[in-house]
Amino acid sequence: MCTAPRRPAWRPRRSAGSGWYFLSFVRTASLIGKWLLAYSGGVVTVYRALDDETRRVVLDELAARDGQTLFEICSVLATRHGLGLTRQAISQHLGVLEAAGLVVTEKRGRSKYHYFNPEPLAEIARRWPLGEKEQ
Repeated sequence: MCTAPRRPAWRPRRSAGSGWYFLSFVRTASLIGKWLLAYSGGVVTVYRALDDETRRVVLDELAARDGQTLFEICSVLATRHGLGLTRQAISQHLGVLEAAGLVVTEKRGRSKYHYFNPEPLAEIARRWPLGEKEQ
């Protein structure tokens, strides 16, 4: 008995006369107050990138010494901080930091050098300065 493979649940169904239609999962942003202004785009990405402790340690190391390769970052994290992460894990963390704009890369030859970019953090500090009580 030959049966066709089951279609995964995420695949669109074919309706009778209208052709293919796709289910779109669109998140609607509510415009309550200034929510959309405050939490759209880069700010959320920066906060999500800073949420992980390993990424904060990587940023601290890049702030201390800019222009490190992946191998140098891995060896520093293993020796100074005792983090036994693989190169692939560190590469994924660097990718998240790069997507948030906190790390800028430069490719020279076969090596890729990573630099700390404080501009997204300065943007947050400009948008929400500390009050007099918190200083």
